[in-house]
Amino acid sequence: MAKKKAEGYLSAKESRRISKQNRKITNELEKKRKRKNVPESEYLTTMHDPNNSVEFDNLHTYFFTDSGTVKSVDGVTFEVPIGKTVGVVGESGCGKSVTSLSLMQLLQRPQGQIVEGEIRLNLGDKAYDVAKMPYEKLQDLRGNFVSMIFQEPMTALNPVFRIGDQLEEVLELHNKDMSKEKMKARTIELLEMVGIANSEGVYKMFPHELSGGMRQRVVIAMALACRPKVIIADEPTTALDVTIQAQVLDLLRNLKDKINSSIMFITHDLGVIAEMADYVVVMYAGRIVEKGTAEEIFDNPAHPYTIGLMASKPVVGKQVDHLYSIPGKVPNPINMPNYCYFKDRCEMCVGRCDGAYPEEVSISPTHKVSCYRYYADAEKGGNA
Repeated sequence: MAKKKAEGYLSAKESRRISKQNRKITNELEKKRKRKNVPESEYLTTMHDPNNSVEFDNLHTYFFTDSGTVKSVDGVTFEVPIGKTVGVVGESGCGKSVTSLSLMQLLQRPQGQIVEGEIRLNLGDKAYDVAKMPYEKLQDLRGNFVSMIFQEPMTALNPVFRIGDQLEEVLELHNKDMSKEKMKARTIELLEMVGIANSEGVYKMFPHELSGGMRQRVVIAMALACRPKVIIADEPTTALDVTIQAQVLDLLRNLKDKINSSIMFITHDLGVIAEMADYVVVMYAGRIVEKGTAEEIFDNPAHPYTIGLMASKPVVGKQVDHLYSIPGKVPNPINMPNYCYFKDRCEMCVGRCDGAYPEEVSISPTHKVSCYRYYADAEKGGNA
């Protein structure tokens, strides 16, 4: 009797076929991105709302692997308003960081590619569709208009260069006519702005000579060097202890107001989101399952996944034998089901859940959810 193949098993022949097909797709996309002297009209666009810094519209970012196509971001739509903080939450691997890397165009190429959708970036006098921009033009935007605070400062900083040199490199890249003296003065000013008392000393140090909290401050200073319009904070407090975490959050909040920037705050810590965010976007398996203001999401979570996330966090002063955890596991990203991705883990299913993936419905003008449980109410109100 033939031995049953393990789930997800691929023969060498099948793997070669997928590989060949992927190379064809990625070569075509890379060719388009690497073009020189592309006219601005190709990526010039108009913001749907001029009060937004960034608008993600039906974004699809895929990774073309030898095992198949991983749909990391699968039709994501949300906005980051000017001067506001938008928190993006969800389990590890749900597509939070890939969404932000799509905006920065820092995806691991050639496997990682934006295949569909728009990312509209508001530059004030005009707007660009980042998804259509050639790579040579992106260098002017990164750091200048959009900057990123990376998750792990020890790997974000170069271990063989002094802190001062690394900060000055950012300034030199975007301010060609800046003198060495002005660059040093601005670097010292940035280090003081992020709460480093011994700024002159830190300027001459290497990353390994600083603590985790100090390194995180340096990475924040680097991100703010050119006063960007949008700051992406990718879990900037994960590696820090609670007291340093509180200081970094205060720092980000104050600096955002000082330079009037918008923050896209990526984390899986709901406590941080409750403190920092004006709006919350909940992601699951590459899609947005719920979005709304922070008050709406925390006071009235609608999607079973959001309810599960809320239930799984410890509450001060309440004794429990064990913390709740959402049952089951995330579906295989290479072979996603054609129904609601959360259905197999959901404890609140209704009869209609056997249908296709649910469309987004409005609970209020700002609160939207993709769940069949709200279809009846939406149909009554005409919002389905």
